[in-house]
Amino acid sequence: MNVCILGIPHDANSSHMRGAAEAPPLIRKELFSDAYSPWTESGIQLTRDRLIERGDIAFGEGDDWDTIEAHVSAAIDDGSPLISLGGDHAIAHPILRAMHRRYPNITIVHVDAHADIYDAYQGNRRSHASPFARIMEEELASRLIQIGLRTINDHHRDQFARFGVEAIEARHWHDGYPLELSGPVYISVDMDGLDPAFAPGVSHREPGGLSTRTVINLIQSIDQPIVGADVVEYNPLCDLGNLTATVAAKLVKELAGMMIVNAEATSLTFRLP
Repeated sequence: MNVCILGIPHDANSSHMRGAAEAPPLIRKELFSDAYSPWTESGIQLTRDRLIERGDIAFGEGDDWDTIEAHVSAAIDDGSPLISLGGDHAIAHPILRAMHRRYPNITIVHVDAHADIYDAYQGNRRSHASPFARIMEEELASRLIQIGLRTINDHHRDQFARFGVEAIEARHWHDGYPLELSGPVYISVDMDGLDPAFAPGVSHREPGGLSTRTVINLIQSIDQPIVGADVVEYNPLCDLGNLTATVAAKLVKELAGMMIVNAEATSLTFRLP
């Protein structure tokens, strides 16, 4: 079992400041650094031949969403799970379009300080504050579980009710929380879901978040096939000593490890019948 890595350097829909598009090469630098062990906590050695590098998407003519969707579709065509490196959170929408075609009953586990489910933010329906509204409108996921939220407003609550979102605020989350997952899982990690003490390199810092350990424990608790994931909203312009890049790389490593462990445990080939 191999895991693909795809960089999506896109932050055109960021609402406060740009910079997240610069993240993919910096996350890779930490991921493949000789300073760190290639072994995951789940017992997988992530050699170069187990992490298949798909490079970074180059954006040019044509619709950026179509470009992202096409690259994701190509990356998962052979059945390999995919980890996408953002970029801002808006990219989750075209990623899930591609994922849905292969895995129509996917469950999204979303870690974030923000719900990112505005119908539109500042008039932009592609805003990084709106991807999950588009995802749920298009029925690209059978379940959306949001973990670590700490900025919920009345519009969000209306959207939760409209789409049947399972929203778990940071103050209520704890290790061992019963998620009761089944079927293919997609994990979307916004780096501001972590407390700024662990991940200061984000555009929208929101204190009171999850620890790095808590997010890793969450990833390791998932016993269903993890068919895709993204790590988004790391903004190098706001980082301190590459701390957030290091944390993002650690999360990528543990995501990849659990993708392999769960695939082997379930004998899943990640191919449709």
